[in-house]
Amino acid sequence: MILVTGATGFVGSALVRKLATGPVPVRACIRRSKAVMPEGVQVMHVGSLSADTDWREALSAVAVVVHTAARVHVMDDNAVDPLAAFRSINVEGTLSLARQAAAAGVKRFVFLSSIKVNGEATTPGNPFQADDIPAPLDPYGVSKMEAERGLWEIADQTGMEVVIIRPPLVYGPGVKANFDAMMKWLSRGIPLPLGAIHNARSLVAIDNLIALIEACVDHPAAANQIFLVSDGEDLSTTQLLQRMGWALGRPARLVNVPAILLRMGATALGKSSIAQRLCGSLQVDISRTQEILAWSPPVSVDEGLRRVAEGYRREASV
Repeated sequence: MILVTGATGFVGSALVRKLATGPVPVRACIRRSKAVMPEGVQVMHVGSLSADTDWREALSAVAVVVHTAARVHVMDDNAVDPLAAFRSINVEGTLSLARQAAAAGVKRFVFLSSIKVNGEATTPGNPFQADDIPAPLDPYGVSKMEAERGLWEIADQTGMEVVIIRPPLVYGPGVKANFDAMMKWLSRGIPLPLGAIHNARSLVAIDNLIALIEACVDHPAAANQIFLVSDGEDLSTTQLLQRMGWALGRPARLVNVPAILLRMGATALGKSSIAQRLCGSLQVDISRTQEILAWSPPVSVDEGLRRVAEGYRREASV
């Protein structure tokens, strides 16, 4: 049996839907007792993720845990102590689950981490690698790094296999936050000063991430490995807007403003982090993932964008 935590989240819900079509029984752990799951999926309400969560019943007869539950990264965190808040859930909650999983005889623990463990930006031609020295810069990234380190210790102590996946920005039908805002801008035909951005950023379509998670559930070579994942094609911010516009059927209205001016303006407004995401590069090298698992992203960038555009139009029509 496969146990999925965070089964109502963006990644967790997509994973449960896909796993439910396979031959292995799936148990979905949720916080909200009224969540609807696919037919045949066992649903278990476990409450919030913390160091005190009792997972014993949920872990019964489970061979693999896929841990997607987390306190997620947000642009404007209003917690008094963000690092403490992230550690409470992403570190202490994760490691408590892992210890209980090992004690219950779970064979493999698949952990959805973040590329933020590697850092926030790359230089041209130097993408992040799985074996880079971690260099997280924000509390969320630090918490994911600390969780990874704790999982390796548990693996060493217990023999439970650990697999770590570090995705960059994940997009797909139902995506929210900045990606959703971008689609709204494009759909409304709002002119954007982003027509001259020559960066390169890796993204991953939800279907590609789910395909990799599936491979990591049972592939023998995945044991005790770190995998980076992306769509296999990096885009500049300008290219992303153009191709997202094509997918939406609303050509992007882009104004050619030099990136240096955008950075200066954003810094003056106290929004330098936004400028970094729009103008900076963040690339990941997935060649190691492909070689070890004999895996390639099944969905192209354009197909991934078409699917997210289709989902956006469907939601907008409701």
